Amino acid sequence: MQRAAVRAAVASARAPSFLLRNRRPPNVGAARTLATNAFTNGAAGSTSYIRKFTLAIVSSLVLGSAYIAYKGSNPFLARVSLLSNSDDQTAFSGNVKDDVRIRKIVAVDHESLYTGTLPADGRLTKDTLDGRGGRKVLEMLTPEEATAKLRQSEESYLVGRERGVYRYDVVQLPSNDPIEDDHAERIIEVPSSVTAADEGKASTDWMFWGVFDGHSGWYTSAKLRQLLIGFVARELNATYKASSANPKSKIPSPEAIDAAIKQGFLRLDNEIIHESVEKVLKGSSKPAAAELLAPAFSGSCALLAFYDSQTNLLRVACTGDSRAVLGRRQTDGKWAATALSVDQTGSNKDEAQRIRDEHPGEEFAVSNGRVLGGLEPTRAFGDSLYKWSVETQNIIKSKYLGRTPSPRLKTPPYVTAEPVVTTTKIQPEKGDFVVMATDGLWEMLSNEEVVGLVAKWLEGQNKVKNPSAASRISSFFGFGGDSQKNLPLATNHDGNQDDDGQRVPIRQKQYGIKAQDDRFIITDQNCATHLVRNALGGKDSDMVCALLTLQSPYSRRYRDDLTVEVIFFGEGDKSGNVVVNEVASSKSKTQ
Repeated sequence: MQRAAVRAAVASARAPSFLLRNRRPPNVGAARTLATNAFTNGAAGSTSYIRKFTLAIVSSLVLGSAYIAYKGSNPFLARVSLLSNSDDQTAFSGNVKDDVRIRKIVAVDHESLYTGTLPADGRLTKDTLDGRGGRKVLEMLTPEEATAKLRQSEESYLVGRERGVYRYDVVQLPSNDPIEDDHAERIIEVPSSVTAADEGKASTDWMFWGVFDGHSGWYTSAKLRQLLIGFVARELNATYKASSANPKSKIPSPEAIDAAIKQGFLRLDNEIIHESVEKVLKGSSKPAAAELLAPAFSGSCALLAFYDSQTNLLRVACTGDSRAVLGRRQTDGKWAATALSVDQTGSNKDEAQRIRDEHPGEEFAVSNGRVLGGLEPTRAFGDSLYKWSVETQNIIKSKYLGRTPSPRLKTPPYVTAEPVVTTTKIQPEKGDFVVMATDGLWEMLSNEEVVGLVAKWLEGQNKVKNPSAASRISSFFGFGGDSQKNLPLATNHDGNQDDDGQRVPIRQKQYGIKAQDDRFIITDQNCATHLVRNALGGKDSDMVCALLTLQSPYSRRYRDDLTVEVIFFGEGDKSGNVVVNEVASSKSKTQ
């Protein structure tokens, strides 16, 4: 009986909206008849109806049967409020707005997601077992609560170094629990004796920004947060010192600088993958082995930007499928989006061919767009199962922990941490900016949408430090004033990557988003938060609230962990300091 009620509720939720409008069944039996008719007549319809968040809304499908058992035999359908895409609302127990006992909830049914309502006294709860006490409640976030969740980790810094960067914004939004992403930023003042700086300059700034997209755990990305910038900086320091001692060439060649960055990446991955095994085999402690090997068993992509204030050169080193995009104003006053990295996955034809060339005759070296049919990124830190030999994996399994090697593993390593490095001449005087983000953002927004949103945010904030850039920013892509129209909109939602190997925003197809000129909104002081909000639905407050209400592990079906950094080039104040921008940072970051 309980299962029948749940099925009826699910069927009514999947019905096209025209079947739900102006239908007020006089009793529960009629409600079941309506649900059955809706299921047989319309449930097999367009998937855009099934996946659209604000379609027909039903009470909790996650634990609906548990709620029926709690309330008794039939009240489940008797208290449901069905909402259509129109402003019409019908309810079995009166108008939702007039019933303070009704609260919004989010429900998950297989791969579909719905928003709905639930009586306040029937909320789904779970006592936590983490030793801290407390209770989790499955309840739709209000717009205010959603905004608080979006902003809880945001950071913004004002850079008064007079070295070509005046601000950078950062935000993270978890989907996994805990978040598997990480990030790191560092500014290193390097003496002129190392960099051969121009006369009159006592030092040069090396500025680093990194975003790290972990998978199969948070351990590898945390290791990168702690160590990667230091490893790269040491290699750069050695390279610059060697060149400064050479009377013929005091500045390293571009190839030497790129090689130093790559060497820093590879040395850290060697420590994670191979040196950890050496340390484990020398000892006999399983707890120590678990700690040492955790970053090797999990994995992480890495995107690192290195800016040299002396040359205004920005180098972006990419290992994996995080992405950096440059926003630059053109001579006609419009802004263009230029990718500074290429997504490195098995769906990238060049990357797939590289691996096949390195492992000739191995049919499953790349299968279904994944390495050995399992791992999507073709370059990553950690991921020892794709790097260790069969012998090493068997030793680790027998003595400590691990799993049986894949039968497809023949000639490892299949995955490398070596990055692809690109170099771009930054033009601070023109107000260049760069967006760095893990792949969770790029499966929601295109490069052009992201650059357009940043440019629109700059206009709305009226905080462009460079007057020449501010004077014409409203001409971006042909829009001006407060109009939201004419922002670039992604249209390619088919497939996983475009012809250039870049991920396309496939989530928009999953969510049923149409190319609406007015779907974006500007309401955040932090630009990175602004991008995340618009990636999750923008003006569609219900969608934003629904996506933010979902908890792990269900949330991972609809959104990934998100880490976004926005770097603004130009000249700030002359204090020489880096300070927290309090208006765009959460309270926890300003204290």
